[in-house]
Amino acid sequence: MSDKPIMAKATAVWLCDNTTITFKQIADFCGLHELEVQGIADGDVAMGVKGFDPIANKQLTQEEIDKAEANPTHKLKLLHNPAAVGEEKRRGPRYTPLSKRQDRPASIYWLVKFHPELSDGQISKLVGTTKPTIQAIRDRTHWNINNIDPIDPVALGLCKQSELDAAVQKANAKKAKEGTVMSDDERRKLVSTEQSLGMAPEPKMPSAIEGLETFSLSDPRGDEDEEEDNRDVSDADSFFNLPDDDGKDDD
Repeated sequence: MSDKPIMAKATAVWLCDNTTITFKQIADFCGLHELEVQGIADGDVAMGVKGFDPIANKQLTQEEIDKAEANPTHKLKLLHNPAAVGEEKRRGPRYTPLSKRQDRPASIYWLVKFHPELSDGQISKLVGTTKPTIQAIRDRTHWNINNIDPIDPVALGLCKQSELDAAVQKANAKKAKEGTVMSDDERRKLVSTEQSLGMAPEPKMPSAIEGLETFSLSDPRGDEDEEEDNRDVSDADSFFNLPDDDGKDDD
């Protein structure tokens, strides 16, 4: 059974608008901070959120609310609501807002580059992506790889620093257990969020001239032709300087 009501913030909005319960009581019941509840009452927090009636939705009784209004120290008791069971244990990939989905390739590139110890499954959970996309960026076969710059997913708001640290620690512990600990050179390559944001973007080769990095204006046949010309000149000289029949040169 969950110890918080479903739609906790909307429930707090309803309690602020329809009761005289203290902010502390509402915060304890909804699992929020007291200052957050005060912000809801002042209209600074949860603007546009419609109140969720806990009485109509079988989370509180009117008698329980009356007790809380009469006694500021009374703690509201949540009624058992089957819909609230397991609400916080959601499974499946992390939901990424539409406005941030275009940033996922950059965050994947950053994780692949600076945290090679992370598995595809860990990266998928951190930024809410798929394993084929991660593999495409690892192999540099992603359709937009030439325009992707590595950016810390924490800076992009795709995951929390604590989540990233926990994933890295778990990956390192697994490698240590398997006997494949990161070398000192690999650890030196790791950078912090502040460092990655201050790094200059990597130089990219335009796709129009990709593959021409080994092109040279010099003709490799030039040296061979020059040698042949030298041989021809030496042969001509020897021809015109042939000795006479008696072994003497002409005057």
